[in-house]
Amino acid sequence: MPGMVVFGRRWGIASDDLVFPGIFELFIRVVWWIGTLILYTIHKGRFDCPGGAILHNYLVVLLVLLAAIILSLCAIVYVSGQGTITNPGPRRSIPLLVYVRALLYLPELVWACLGAIWVSDNSSGCEPAEVGAVIGAVVSSWIILFFTGIGVIIVFDPLGSQRPSAALYEAGTRDLESSDSAQLLYTARSLAVRVWESRLRLLCCCLPQDDSHRAAFSSIAQLVSGFFSDTDLVPSDIAAGLSLLHQEQDKMEQCRDPDEVVPHSPSSPIREDLQTELERAAHCMQFAVAAYGWPMYIYSNPLTGLCKLSGDCCRSRAAEYDIVGGDHLGCHFTSILQSTGLQYRDFIYISYHNQIYEIPFFVALDHKKEAVLVAVRGTLSLRDVLTDLSADCENLPVEGVTGTCYAHKGIAQAANYIYKKLINDGILNQAFTIAPEYRLVITGHSLGAGTASVLAILLRSAFPTLQCYAFSPPGGLLSKALADYSREFVVSVVLGKDLVPRLSIPNMEDLKRRILKMVSNCNKPKFQILLRGCWYEMFGGEPDDFPTELENRREEELNQPLLGEESLLLHHSSSYQSLASDDSPSHVTHLPLFLPGRILHITEEGGPRRSCFSQVRYRAEWSSETAFCSVLISPRMITDHMPDVVLRALQSLTQDRPFALCPSSLSNSHLNVI
Repeated sequence: MPGMVVFGRRWGIASDDLVFPGIFELFIRVVWWIGTLILYTIHKGRFDCPGGAILHNYLVVLLVLLAAIILSLCAIVYVSGQGTITNPGPRRSIPLLVYVRALLYLPELVWACLGAIWVSDNSSGCEPAEVGAVIGAVVSSWIILFFTGIGVIIVFDPLGSQRPSAALYEAGTRDLESSDSAQLLYTARSLAVRVWESRLRLLCCCLPQDDSHRAAFSSIAQLVSGFFSDTDLVPSDIAAGLSLLHQEQDKMEQCRDPDEVVPHSPSSPIREDLQTELERAAHCMQFAVAAYGWPMYIYSNPLTGLCKLSGDCCRSRAAEYDIVGGDHLGCHFTSILQSTGLQYRDFIYISYHNQIYEIPFFVALDHKKEAVLVAVRGTLSLRDVLTDLSADCENLPVEGVTGTCYAHKGIAQAANYIYKKLINDGILNQAFTIAPEYRLVITGHSLGAGTASVLAILLRSAFPTLQCYAFSPPGGLLSKALADYSREFVVSVVLGKDLVPRLSIPNMEDLKRRILKMVSNCNKPKFQILLRGCWYEMFGGEPDDFPTELENRREEELNQPLLGEESLLLHHSSSYQSLASDDSPSHVTHLPLFLPGRILHITEEGGPRRSCFSQVRYRAEWSSETAFCSVLISPRMITDHMPDVVLRALQSLTQDRPFALCPSSLSNSHLNVI
């Protein structure tokens, strides 16, 4: 629901978000009140020290003040738990209760100061227990006041006094086209962009503030502010919607026929070649992981990694290899040697130079597979994050490709940077001079996978036999024409419910739409949704079947906009539409982008794995881009993206092989499943 309006501005917290913080503070206050009451009861009539009268009055007033605070907190918790996310009517008294609670901070502050004065001036001669109790009360008061101030800063919304939604609602839809409303909307959006730019500068304060960074900040700020400009949700609404959506998706998955399989794309290789592709992918993944350098090596080998690197980290090898940028101690190169098993002489070029749109990579001779291998590092720094978030489309004309050609802006620029290094600096010429019979292979993970895919497209005309293995590439990467073109030489590997291959602006718009639908239709209080969601994420169980407000509606009403949606989605938004049907058309405001090449999808067999000690059995099958057109909510959506997890899954499929061919694949020659 919209943020709560108190003190003349809108805040980043809703009226139903006070249940959990209220209960937490209530617990502390009750314990504090009981302790103070016990102290007062024990020493009643025996305050004989010089400051005893002041101590007596201090404890009496403190008990009364704590009782008033406890009563106000009880009222806030009770009222905040009423209603639903989109039905704030039962919580209309919350602003008044917040004012009362805020007023009680004033006497508490005064009393904390008086307690500190008494301890410093009049506590001599009093029992240590009495002095300690007052000190504890004073310290507790200051701690609570401090964290209250921190909480106010967290929920403070810089746009709280400038949001256009209330004014637009009052003006009504008939005035939305007026010049005043348009000017109001433009001003609000401009302010939102400036606020997000300031947040990015603060987050990246350690980075140089040059023109390229400022341009990236501006581009990202426009993207993020535009994404949130048509909704009026607070973070807890999003958390509740994600929880409901996760359980809804799990229910749909349980209802799906386990024997149902999807035919692969006609361009996919025959079934016998799938195992070969898996073996090549597993081999290339070692280099994609190695490109991360020593941080990933130590993360993957927490017990032995540091010991293995420490012997060679500080050894000077300036005469043995030429490394560019960021590895003064040699730890990155040592970890690459440990991860790949290559020798010093096998490396042609290594760069750990890292700026926005300029990411590290290395070129090496892979004698085992007779390949000149280019491995591109994934996201490992704030500069890489800025490259990831520069998600606008950039034209990428490719000779011989019909149709519109464009790609992710940040990744396309990173690929162009590496392309110029490889060609203009003669790095590939040097490699193929040493091994002219080898073929070119490009690989990378995450950001590195997207960059490797675009780089492969740029190099395809000069190296017709090149191959690219992209592990967990970002979903919003290539236009349809380029994605189809890359099927001939790019293989994308996606594990499970990995979030990144499903990340694109259209997919995020779809996720926002689904969250709005879930929170609009559920008729349970938010705190119940969040409690149930936390339990489900930690301990599993059956997905909860929350009743929705739609259950008692007449069928013809399903085509009308929901009241809850109207309160959460601004009328003027191009995204505003009826969410009653999942098939309702979506207004396309962004160019669609797709995963590169053929897609090899690796999934766990059986139901969702809830225990980290469970034996995992994987299956691999060729998939299509339509399988990644929506975000899947899961506790493993981040874990499945980690490079070490992807590597273990590939090794499980190619080495341990704790599986057999799927029965369906034995009886259907047109299916590619392992």
